[in-house]
Amino acid sequence: RGKGKGKRPSSAAAGDDPFFESEPKRRRARADEDIESGDSDDDALALGGAVVGEDEEEEKEDLETAGEKRLRMTKEYLERITDAVKRNKEEEEEEDDEDDDEDDGLPGGRRVAKLLRKKQLVESGRQRLSLAARVLPPGQQDGFKFIAKHRQPVTAVALSKDSDKGFSASKDGVILHWDVETGKSEKYLWPTEKVLVSHHAKAPLSKKRSQQVLALAVSSDGRYLATGGFDRHIHLWDVRTREHIQAFSGHRGPVSCLAFGLDSSELFSGSYDRSIMQWNAEDRTYMHCLYGHQGEILTTDALSKDRLLTVARDRTMHLWKIPEESQLVFRAPAVSLECCCFIDDKEYLSGSDDGSLELWSVMRKKPTHIIKNAHPALAPSSLDSADEKLPKGKRYFLNSAALFLR
Repeated sequence: RGKGKGKRPSSAAAGDDPFFESEPKRRRARADEDIESGDSDDDALALGGAVVGEDEEEEKEDLETAGEKRLRMTKEYLERITDAVKRNKEEEEEEDDEDDDEDDGLPGGRRVAKLLRKKQLVESGRQRLSLAARVLPPGQQDGFKFIAKHRQPVTAVALSKDSDKGFSASKDGVILHWDVETGKSEKYLWPTEKVLVSHHAKAPLSKKRSQQVLALAVSSDGRYLATGGFDRHIHLWDVRTREHIQAFSGHRGPVSCLAFGLDSSELFSGSYDRSIMQWNAEDRTYMHCLYGHQGEILTTDALSKDRLLTVARDRTMHLWKIPEESQLVFRAPAVSLECCCFIDDKEYLSGSDDGSLELWSVMRKKPTHIIKNAHPALAPSSLDSADEKLPKGKRYFLNSAALFLR
């Protein structure tokens, strides 16, 4: 025994102990034998089967190619969309009856494709909804309510997206903030000339004529109010505090119209100098200038940050495609256009100085339909009421927003 203490283990003993195996292949072979022997044990399988299955799934994910991974993720996404279609089918039927009639005959795959297409249109801001069936006509008890707060003729009005707040301006530069439900108003106070200069306004600012406001626009989120007039500046106000925060200069003529992009902080201004300028209200910066009209610009409307509609005294309406730096020109049949607005990205409305209303399509250069005398003059009896007191003298109605409200 004493002689065998320092001897190396025998080959048989070394073969039983995997530590003494020098070749990697022999070690792997023995490991495989151990796994096979472990598979025969039911208790070991019950305890470790789940872990082995998870490892196999992880190995499969590691071994799959980029294309296989995209395919797997697409299938999982479609499964979630299919489940969402099944859950929300009844709600969609209540919201849009016309779409339901079409969806009833569609197979599941096409219904999922339609839902994906609708989601993409919503995210891009190009979804078209049929709202005519939901609009209720005014009842006999409904009517116009005239409120006399301004001392001078009203030159511009604007309404917030939620229709809770209204804004109006007059020739004397007074800007009022209205509560639509109660009819109460609060006045915006103009800052001193020193404060205006600190907000990047340029002289001259002391002329009385420069106080006249010609245009108003409120952002979609209700944070900013933009005003423009004879002082050739665009003034930016904080709606929450009613304080002046910025003055944009650049136009060489009076600012005649303003419009914010839909769900955007981008602001468009039109001027008597025949130019349209693009600004960013959030960053307080100038972005771009557009030229093309041959007359004073009267009205502008923005559907999104890359589509703009304008009319001018040159009897034309321009559709601007800002990213492409191109424009489509629509010519009025006989009279001068006064106002315009988007219906969607393919159809537009315009109002003329003779009271007519025109419907335009992007596929035609002439109006597809004209309504003559759409805005007839109001009878004097409809303006005079025992309950409402209007200032004496001439009455002026200068409001391009009538195209939106009527």
